[in-house]
Amino acid sequence: MATPRRFLRPVLYTSAAAVAGGGVLYYINRPRRIPGSDPASVPPPRYNEDGKLSPPRFPLVKSREEQIKDLKRSSGAHPSVNAIKGATTSALGSLTGRKEEPSVAGQDKQDDAQPYDLLVIGGGATGAGIALDAATRGLKVAMVEREDFASGTSSKSTKLVHGGVRYLEKAVWELDYNQYKLVTEALRERKYFLDTAPHLSSWLPIMIPVQKWWQAPYFWAGTKAYDFLAGSEGIESSYFLTKSRALDAFPMLRKENLFGAMVYYDGAHNDSRMNVSLAMTAALYGATVVNHVEVTGLEKDANGKLIGATAKDRVQEKDGKKAPEFSIKARGIINATGPFTDGVRRMDEPDVPEIVAPSSGVHVILPGYYSPSKMGLIDPKTSDGRVIFFLPWQGNTIAGTTDAPTAISQNPIAGEEEINWILSEVKGYLAPDLNVRRGDVLAAWSGIRPLVKDPKSKNTESLVRNHLITVSDSGLLTCAGGKWTTYRQMAEEAVDEAIKQYDLKTHPLLQAPRVSGSEMIDDAAPLDGTCQTHQVRLIGAHGFSNTLFINLIQHFGLESIVAKHLVESYGDRAWTVAALSAPTEQRYPVRGLKISALYPFIDGEIRYSVRHEYAQTAVDVLARRTRLAFLNAQAALEALPKVIDLMSEELRWDKKRQEKEWKDTVQFLASMGLAKSKLGVTRKDVESGKAGEYDEHERKLYSRHDQPADLMESDSKFPSGEKPIVSRDSPVNK
Repeated sequence: MATPRRFLRPVLYTSAAAVAGGGVLYYINRPRRIPGSDPASVPPPRYNEDGKLSPPRFPLVKSREEQIKDLKRSSGAHPSVNAIKGATTSALGSLTGRKEEPSVAGQDKQDDAQPYDLLVIGGGATGAGIALDAATRGLKVAMVEREDFASGTSSKSTKLVHGGVRYLEKAVWELDYNQYKLVTEALRERKYFLDTAPHLSSWLPIMIPVQKWWQAPYFWAGTKAYDFLAGSEGIESSYFLTKSRALDAFPMLRKENLFGAMVYYDGAHNDSRMNVSLAMTAALYGATVVNHVEVTGLEKDANGKLIGATAKDRVQEKDGKKAPEFSIKARGIINATGPFTDGVRRMDEPDVPEIVAPSSGVHVILPGYYSPSKMGLIDPKTSDGRVIFFLPWQGNTIAGTTDAPTAISQNPIAGEEEINWILSEVKGYLAPDLNVRRGDVLAAWSGIRPLVKDPKSKNTESLVRNHLITVSDSGLLTCAGGKWTTYRQMAEEAVDEAIKQYDLKTHPLLQAPRVSGSEMIDDAAPLDGTCQTHQVRLIGAHGFSNTLFINLIQHFGLESIVAKHLVESYGDRAWTVAALSAPTEQRYPVRGLKISALYPFIDGEIRYSVRHEYAQTAVDVLARRTRLAFLNAQAALEALPKVIDLMSEELRWDKKRQEKEWKDTVQFLASMGLAKSKLGVTRKDVESGKAGEYDEHERKLYSRHDQPADLMESDSKFPSGEKPIVSRDSPVNK
């Protein structure tokens, strides 16, 4: 018996090891659902027997003017029975017009003349998220924004949707449970983010260069722990690359002292378009959502409790008209103004201590050839111990960020010291034969991160690592801090607290809109009065697929790069954008006039932004509907005449308004990295091409290329020592 056992035991051990190893390999390489790879929930329209295609018909939001009237009705002004009836009418609009009544949900039994349940001040990621959460719980909610949706911090992020590998490292080494909790929460929210807006977000592999052999097991353990915490919310597992494979994946990487690389996965997104989509989705679900409306004061009753706010429409001021203040009544008010949180808190209590510790984060945009199109890079420890990301974004490369205390302003300007620091760090991990120049910076901006201090903490200097929700004696609920990835969780907690503080009653949405534009999808099913934003898909998500751009090319004759851009920016609403685009009068492409020859932004986007996304200024379009100002400040300046002309047609701007838009936009582009000498440029200068000229000093800072000779010396027929040029009358130029 001993002999069989002696042979049987190794066989059993080997089998057990094989099964265990196979299980581990299957877990690592198991099939996973990649957001955006599934077929569209609503398939694209098909051609009928007659060869005709019926494009989708999507529900429309109320016009901005109608939304402002609703704000005024909350205080008893401008009551309208017809408007109340219209609020419950669900109708579908055509692709290009507003011939039918808008579709609004959640107000079937609510009188417009009654106060709102909630008034949200601030239209960034947090404010828009709160508006959507409250509206889908059946609450009557309004959201107002002084500037534009995402005009502040929410458009100036690193464009990542991430749990934060650096936070995980801190959680381990500092045994900080709060950091650990922040990572696990963010990883969960990351999955919701990509599921609810797959057209605006995607997975991105990020490389960590390994320069010493002993770093390999350290980074391997860290990224595997990151994968483990993500669990089912993760996607591809992290993996190690040898030196040769790392250089193949990222050819721009410095070869010297490179041992290999770890690659892990996080999310990337288009931040301002995500913010606008949140606001417009909230509007479809019944929220009153208005940009360029400034809250000028808070209203209290005899007991000192908040009952509303006074506001004014700043668009009227831009048109040269007087903007009278009006009252907005609400049972509860939420302050979600990011860096400007303390300004609203002082409206409530003039002597209240500040809780925001503003921190500046500078980013620079470099040409796309600095990074692979599908691979990012993180330097986990820069020369001063900070972390810097180097990521592909919208065809260019984004690098950043810095982290330093700053003063609060609407459009802070990135300093030369911060820009040069980022470029210096970039040089450290790129191949030495790549000349990283200041002139390669296409745009540079500074975003203000609103770190917060807990007013109830004994140590007032300590900063809250995630977000903070606090309520004043008068009832002002403030939600501050946090980051883009966790906006939904912040909104859920804020609405939960508001329901408790203001004794609000939620109810199911019985007449929710067909956001998809189809009877095939019933978004109303889960909306039972509880928080369901983890599965409420945003405008554009329902009909999105990775192959939708092909349908647009076939139907509208769009250029391939334009069709892909539209699908990745608008999802299924790309049908509407394409239909709003003018014919090119060329054989191909058939539609879509570019506003900049360098980028895929087209005229239909401007019309769509005005008609369907409340764009009111040229900056709204250049910075937050398209991303041209963030991608290339000079190109945005050169596109400005076209943008103003198109918006003038839509909004009927007079000459004075057009001149104001020109001055305001050029001033804004200064905060995007436009050269100082361009601040006084005129429209005539741009149209004549003079805006691209630099003096000798600025050429070194802003020129994208050298001034080469027309011929290499080896091809010159001139004697040695003479400048090799080709004259204008040379046959070469004829």
